[in-house]
Amino acid sequence: MDKAGIGQLLRQLVAIDGPSGIEASVASLVVDLARDAVSETRVDALGNVIALRRGAANPPGRIMLAAHMDEVGLIVTKVEDGFLHVHEVGDLDPRALLGQEVTVYPTGPGTEAYMKGLPGYIGGRPPHLTAPKDRDKAISLADLRVDLGLPRAILERGLIQVGDRVAVRGPYTELLGGRVVSKALDNRASVAAMLGTLGYLAAMHHNWDVYAVATIQEETGLRGAITSAFDIAPDVAVAIDVTHGKTSDLNSAETMAMDKGPAIGWGPNLHPGVVAALRKAGDEHEIPYVIEPLPGDSGTDAWAIQVAREGIPTGLTSIPIRYMHSATELAVLADIDRTARLLATFIGRLDDAFLASLPEEV
Repeated sequence: MDKAGIGQLLRQLVAIDGPSGIEASVASLVVDLARDAVSETRVDALGNVIALRRGAANPPGRIMLAAHMDEVGLIVTKVEDGFLHVHEVGDLDPRALLGQEVTVYPTGPGTEAYMKGLPGYIGGRPPHLTAPKDRDKAISLADLRVDLGLPRAILERGLIQVGDRVAVRGPYTELLGGRVVSKALDNRASVAAMLGTLGYLAAMHHNWDVYAVATIQEETGLRGAITSAFDIAPDVAVAIDVTHGKTSDLNSAETMAMDKGPAIGWGPNLHPGVVAALRKAGDEHEIPYVIEPLPGDSGTDAWAIQVAREGIPTGLTSIPIRYMHSATELAVLADIDRTARLLATFIGRLDDAFLASLPEEV
């Protein structure tokens, strides 16, 4: 595994649509991509992908890696006059949706002809037909419509149903300086980092069993993390997610430096012993990282995993990205690779002594 390999993983992962609740296509791809680096894979009753790489110890400890594979999207709430009314699934900014290309996944009669979805665009009232007093106002989601270019008669046959999902399009693009732009980097960047971790571990000795979980429905309530953590009952867990990358017009206290490695979360949601071990792995192996202070809810799968069963010592690594929850999310490919290398190094150091020391670290 190397940075180029992780880039190839990421390109494949973002090419698949998977808004919260319809992640099955992404799950199928994750199973395929993980197969060569793990002992077994399964998809649980909720839709999480659980890939297991066996460790050398007998009995081994159990570490869970969790990276959510769902993305924010839209849901059809009404079909009217040949247009689709929609509402957000997850937290989308309506200001970024006007003029956006989308894919609609129909479930009505004739769906079999459109298994790859229907292309459409989100339109709004042009400025010529907007009252002067409204031109400077931010457009609301209620004022946006999805236009599929289909005659009204076709839509009236029920091809598109209320509840059908809509994915935002945003092609994978390589920029200068090792930057990449795409939709769904939140959180396919972390899924790529998790798969990259398995790839690095394939060339390393590690004692603990590694459960790499691509979770579902993080954007709508951390549901996949809740159920998979209960199922696996790991000794230790690390959630992998994204955080806000430094942008010129944002408060520096609310953003993380980019191209400096992953952000290691530090706050009440994270176990001091796990945080210290992640930092030590980075320091001793010269893998750069930054510290992200999280005074409360991290807003990630770590929030659910920490309190599963009787409690799980949990850490969090986050990849800084810009323009989160848009079709043009931007990340540094090297930060994704550094995340994978940090996690593989951390896992390779796990032993019984580490587990025994965790209660003393609280």
